[in-house]
Amino acid sequence: MGIAVDDLDAAIALYESQLEMPLVHRETVPAFGVEAVLFDVGDGHVELIAPLDQSSGVAKFLASNGPGLHHVAYAVDDIDATLERIAAAGIERLDEEPRTGIRQSRVAFLHPRSTGGVLTEIVEPAGGH
Repeated sequence: MGIAVDDLDAAIALYESQLEMPLVHRETVPAFGVEAVLFDVGDGHVELIAPLDQSSGVAKFLASNGPGLHHVAYAVDDIDATLERIAAAGIERLDEEPRTGIRQSRVAFLHPRSTGGVLTEIVEPAGGH
């Protein structure tokens, strides 16, 4: 899941010290105009995302909604095949082709109006992640 935050360092402090989640990765993701961090939680991750400037989609989300749940993400082995199945099922994609996400993953987003009102990210992790 991706959580949009205004102050990434303050959010990191909360998750590390109060929620005792280990920070495992921090990176700027230019394709999305964000700085992102990952915390390990069981077999998955919680991702915190903060906009780099006011033109990013996350900045617009924060302006409209404030901090909070931005999207849910699902890992897949083959994003190209998954996107073909999604298109065949009539689900609207925001990304026709995968983009590069955190840790060099390949990602694509699905439109919330096709996924029960939830922005959904499909993720093909890069090797080793």
